[in-house]
Amino acid sequence: MDVDGCPLPDDRRYDLERDVWAAPASGEGVVTVGVMAPLASFAGKFVAVTYRDVPGAQPVGRSVATIESVRFTGAVRLPFAATVLERNPRLPERPKLLNDAPYTDGWVVRVRPEDPRALEALAGAADVAEELRRKIRAMRIHCLPAAPDVEMFEIGAECQAILVRLDEEIGRRTVDEVVHLVTDDPTAPIEMVRWSDRTGYPVLHQWIEDELRHFLVRRVATPVPRRRRLSVD
Repeated sequence: MDVDGCPLPDDRRYDLERDVWAAPASGEGVVTVGVMAPLASFAGKFVAVTYRDVPGAQPVGRSVATIESVRFTGAVRLPFAATVLERNPRLPERPKLLNDAPYTDGWVVRVRPEDPRALEALAGAADVAEELRRKIRAMRIHCLPAAPDVEMFEIGAECQAILVRLDEEIGRRTVDEVVHLVTDDPTAPIEMVRWSDRTGYPVLHQWIEDELRHFLVRRVATPVPRRRRLSVD
């Protein structure tokens, strides 16, 4: 399911109050818990994940980790009473997984609920969709396929100069890093297609907000430029 551009997988249960999801994991009675995509997009690029030492059974709402971004610090809280069995070892090393893969590789903990029926007691995607839509609109959240690592604001500049600076910026990035380009140039959508064809770097996402054009561009390991076909009479 998709809610105003934000993914809401149907195979999970949700606690909107705590912005977390839960889903069955491998192992009898084991449940995976993670953060929802709207929170990840609202927070921006996460830069730190710190796990709390919480041995034994913990009550509903107990913080199991602190997550920090450039403009947000908050806790990941249990949606039900449970014992923490496993922490995602990749998150402290790569916190941006919370942004880029909140429902898969960016999971936070695996737990065993105190009540075997606790997972089913949480709301499904269809049950929270409308409330989530109101929350997204009230907070003006724009869900993105990847969190930017750097932003380029190019207002009042000609597109040719912008693309030269974009070439320089993408050249400084490491593999999988994402550049967020913001411009007011009305020709940008066409020029960005040409730029992507020329360089081989993908434009992940684009949108218009307040008459400004936004583009997400990813640095890939092996860019493959597209050759234009020559017409033959």
